[in-house]
Amino acid sequence: MSELSKRRLKTWIRLLGVTRTAENRLRDYLRREHATTLPRFDVMAALWRRRDGVTMSELSRLLLVSNGNATAVVDRLEADGLARREAEGGDRRRVRVRLTSEGLTAFEAMASGHEAEVDDLFSGLSETDLDQMREILSRAGRKE
Repeated sequence: MSELSKRRLKTWIRLLGVTRTAENRLRDYLRREHATTLPRFDVMAALWRRRDGVTMSELSRLLLVSNGNATAVVDRLEADGLARREAEGGDRRRVRVRLTSEGLTAFEAMASGHEAEVDDLFSGLSETDLDQMREILSRAGRKE
């Protein structure tokens, strides 16, 4: 293994560590402050971005999860009155899911705190650091 290869491996391990630390902190924040989970937050975020609703297949693709995982989260959101399913064009086989007004309000409260947590997580980075990191990460994983 070359020295450069070893450095790349160490960088990958460092990226995983930073990701796990951030994810754990966000999971804890959502559980503690909003009695919710990160997957539930992610589904709500996708539905918030797509106000006109999405099909379950689109939702699964957006979140890179199985239809079964997305369905389980949407089932709970619907039971809590935060999302609803609607037949599209009278076709009961094609269903769109969207946040209810209560879901929009709940998500916006969560999103505000989530943003503050992420801001705090990366508060040690300057604007220049962030710009450089985005540029580097956009090149990472791309084969030239």
